[in-house]
Amino acid sequence: MIQDTELLDAIYQKYIRPTERPAKQVVGVELEYPIVNLKNIGLSEVTEPVDFDVVHRLAESFVVRFGFDRLSRDDDGEIYLAEDTKTGDSISFDCSFNTLELSFGIEENICFLKNRFDRYYSFIEEQLLAERHTLTGMGINPGYRVNRVEPIHNGRYRMLLHHLESFTKYGNQMHFHHYPHFGLFSCASQVQVDAEKDHVVEMLNTFNRLEPLKALLFANSTFDADPSHRFLASRDYLWKNSLHGLNPHNVDEYDKRLHSLDEIVRYISSESLYCLEREGKYINFPPVTLADYYQGKVVRGEYYDTEESRYRYASFEPQLSDLAFLRSFKFNDLTFRGTVEFRSVCEQPIADVMSVAAFHAGLLTKLPELTKLLNEKVGLYQQGVSVGELRETFVRREHTHRFDDAAYQLIEEVLCLAEDGLVLRGHGEESFLEPLFLRAEKRTNPALQLLEKQKAGRAIREIILAYAENH
Repeated sequence: MIQDTELLDAIYQKYIRPTERPAKQVVGVELEYPIVNLKNIGLSEVTEPVDFDVVHRLAESFVVRFGFDRLSRDDDGEIYLAEDTKTGDSISFDCSFNTLELSFGIEENICFLKNRFDRYYSFIEEQLLAERHTLTGMGINPGYRVNRVEPIHNGRYRMLLHHLESFTKYGNQMHFHHYPHFGLFSCASQVQVDAEKDHVVEMLNTFNRLEPLKALLFANSTFDADPSHRFLASRDYLWKNSLHGLNPHNVDEYDKRLHSLDEIVRYISSESLYCLEREGKYINFPPVTLADYYQGKVVRGEYYDTEESRYRYASFEPQLSDLAFLRSFKFNDLTFRGTVEFRSVCEQPIADVMSVAAFHAGLLTKLPELTKLLNEKVGLYQQGVSVGELRETFVRREHTHRFDDAAYQLIEEVLCLAEDGLVLRGHGEESFLEPLFLRAEKRTNPALQLLEKQKAGRAIREIILAYAENH
């Protein structure tokens, strides 16, 4: 048994200690993109699954073209991660070979990231289009109904899908959707920024309050497989109503205002652990809060035996080092790197690729002003409706428009503040906000635009390729 004080100190050392240095104005970006098979495509739906052989050939040729020098291969010998040790950039496949992820090493200038993205994307599209495939800038893979429900063949991803599929064991503890493989078709645009100890609490509180506005600006994951839950930004629903959301503290926004670093540490101790790795084997077990996990002597879980091709039970005693396997899916999350990661935004159309990074970087530069602005907006935030309730309203296709006017007025002020912040950064990044100003003016977002195209009778192939254009 590990004492409570020992656990809290370990959490502090992992998450708070890395922030005890001056923060730099650097940005890290992770972009997840659906891969789509364009062969025999119908008027309104994709009919052919992603051809994994095409994806494997792309990975091999990408590595040769760009000289990425650190490779990870799955159990079948296929590349699922390749890194450039010089830039910190990587190409990977998130959960499955249906999704390609481009991640970039930190930079002070977002324009540098855009230039590198353009080089990578041009090559990738040339290779994929030659084999009648494409990437596209959507938050839900339009071929999710026909794509192979198959995780990457390694311990981590096999464990993850198996864990999520076990939701049936939990009965009616909460409402679960029936898409445990959502990680194989849901895509995000994620940003990491440096966090400094004295500003961590303010960062988390202030950006937490932006979540409803971000839903209106960035929604791009329409999903209506369940007719009773029609979303413009389905990320919230897919995570919250999966086994990840069994403990609400592992997902979504913070449900209360944070007041101190100690309170953040306590909050992290209330998040749940559900997996770890021992002796090269990934073991998953029923989610349990860290505070409870370290009070027990023996935990029972299961792992995949590759030799026998079946799951076997395993028992083990908790170790303090198991903290390394905590996986939180908060919208705004303090990481062990001394950064805050923003992960609530759907992937954006390719043409708007750096809009998410620019939005967050600009506002971070103006954090005190942003905090003051949000505190003054009585019209939106002090009407007896919580931040979570506001966001839940705005992510739905059909919702009451009671708060729309106040929200869009605030969005315009927030965007102007982000623009001021980018000007202050001095890298010429302001142009990345142009599509957001246009969205605010027209009260639209990529999800609404997609629905309008569908209503107008535009073919799904045309829409997919429009969201893939880089201009």
